[in-house]
Amino acid sequence: MLAARYQHTLIEAGCDEAGRGCLAGPVFAAAVILPTDFDHDLLTDSKMLDEDSRYELRPMIEERALAYAVASVDNHEIDRINILNASFLAMHRAIDQLHIRPEFLIIDGNRFNKYQQVPHQCVIKGDSLYFSIAAASILAKTYRDDYMKLIAEEHPEYDWHKNKGYPTIKHRNAVISNGFTRYHRRTFQVTNPQLSIFEKTL
Repeated sequence: MLAARYQHTLIEAGCDEAGRGCLAGPVFAAAVILPTDFDHDLLTDSKMLDEDSRYELRPMIEERALAYAVASVDNHEIDRINILNASFLAMHRAIDQLHIRPEFLIIDGNRFNKYQQVPHQCVIKGDSLYFSIAAASILAKTYRDDYMKLIAEEHPEYDWHKNKGYPTIKHRNAVISNGFTRYHRRTFQVTNPQLSIFEKTL
């Protein structure tokens, strides 16, 4: 069972991102403030759930959250500032959009760039420990998946409707065969183990 809160005195928001390891598309992040007595039997880390379950949980999260927001940083920004800083920036943008100002942040992972003067705590595997981070992981993942499915219609050869931009063999082969689109992260590397081809994106 996940915990409702990391601490019990301040308004707390959980934050997580999706798409950090992809070759294409933005990185998305979400920030979620849940009621102090929030509980749910099925809510957990989005990676532990199948796609149908994530989409079933999303409207419940949006309905029961005291506040939530989703934001993104596109591939061009990722190439300029690197994916780690882009992940932090996406979280900052999501926090900016919350209509309730959080007084404390819990962040999935072990690193974070401080947001204004709001104290925070990084939590390794926090999306499997705290409801608000798990909720943020589901929102970030589903909203990003929606975006990748949309641009997959423009470039079906990269199989984004299935791989969502992650470096599957089919995706890497498509990059090597067809080159980059305007959605690709050009500072990322493409390795094809089948063809023993290494290509560094510049």
